Amino acid sequence: QEPTGPGATPDLLALDRAFQATRTEVIHLIRAPVVPPRPARERADNTRVAEPDPREGADFSALAPRYLTLQKQMETRLNSLRAQLRSALSNGSSSQKQLAALDVVMEQMLGEREQRLWALLPAQLDKRLTDLRSAHERALEQSGHADEPQRWRKTGGWLWAFEQDLQALLLAEMQVRLQPIMGLLQALQAAPNKHNGLTG
Repeated sequence: QEPTGPGATPDLLALDRAFQATRTEVIHLIRAPVVPPRPARERADNTRVAEPDPREGADFSALAPRYLTLQKQMETRLNSLRAQLRSALSNGSSSQKQLAALDVVMEQMLGEREQRLWALLPAQLDKRLTDLRSAHERALEQSGHADEPQRWRKTGGWLWAFEQDLQALLLAEMQVRLQPIMGLLQALQAAPNKHNGLTG
């Protein structure tokens, strides 16, 4: 268990593992495949209910909740990690304590502005969805082929392409959110410390 009292030596190996584990968890959340609609259940008389229409849920009002949920999950996990690293700093040297206090101030100063910026991203995704669908419809018109909604979410489909963009945007946001966290971890690792929890 990591020491937590004043002047306690932080377990850098444990903190680094926490950083890597949190980062990996967030990446897995973002890259998790979209769960397709469950197959329709049969009625009591064994007649089958109509399969879900793949065109339903292809507008942004249906897709946005997943993006916002992933964004919130990322924020929660990274904020928890940031608080953990800041706590370790606050139990360290006077310069580490100052850095921890500065990080609190910076988070308060920039947090509201960052939230406003993150809140603008869904509108960009909405526009991207519209552009992809328009390009898909133009391609169908030019080719004369009939639309196949069941292929929209498959590799190469326009909804598949949208999912790639959604993931890329969330991964980019994660990298931005990780910057101050990496700074805290590096400050801990750079501090002179004979007993830092590392072996070898």
